[in-house]
Parts: sequence; C-alpha cells; structure tokens
Amino acid sequence: MTVKPAPIPGTTLFDGDQAQKGYALNKMCFSFNSAEHRERFRADEEAYMAAYGLNHAQAEAIRTRNVLGLLAAGGNVYYLAKFAGILGLDVQDLGAAQTGMTKEAFKAKLREAAFQ
Repeated sequence: MTVKPAPIPGTTLFDGDQAQKGYALNKMCFSFNSAEHRERFRADEEAYMAAYGLNHAQAEAIRTRNVLGLLAAGGNVYYLAKFAGILGLDVQDLGAAQTGMTKEAFKAKLREAAFQ
C-alpha cells in the first residue's frame, strides 16, 4: 500500500502521478538543452508543442507563461527552468511566480530565511 504525504497548502507535490501526467511537457522542456531546439521552439511554438504531444492544459500554460499552471500540469521545476531560460528568466523568477511575490520580495524572503 502506497501512503501519500499530506498535501502542503498551495503546493503541487511532484510525485509519480505528476511525473506521468507531465511526461510530454518535461520531455519538451528537456529538449531545450539544445540551442537548435530552443530556436525551433521560438520559430513556431505551436508546432513544437504539437510535436511533443502536449495536452491542452500544458499548451495553454506554455502560451500564457503560467508557472503554477505548468506545475499543476505535471511540470517539474528542474525541466521548467529550461523553458524559463528561453524567456530570460531564472529559478528565482520561477519561485517568485510560484509564491505570487515579486522577484525582489522573493529574494528578500530567501535572504531572511538564510539568516534565521
């Protein structure tokens, strides 16, 4: 019997179910390790997403650059960082988006936590 941990309010837990749900999305984001693939995506996002078989929720979250939507659609933050890089964003930008904070407020919260 598999016991799932209690949910953390406001957090999407990345577990086996989420990994399966997000396989196509994460596979696409992993492809962004290649400069050629990043350019192909930039040239025609819709065709690129279709080639990887993204479902409607995943494709809409990509279109709208919705980080929380990408996580809910099975995205793993490690692979989503590859997508964020195409947009000129970093992991702190993703963290800020996840928490609904500005990047500066998110960084301040990280600094505060480091000194406690």
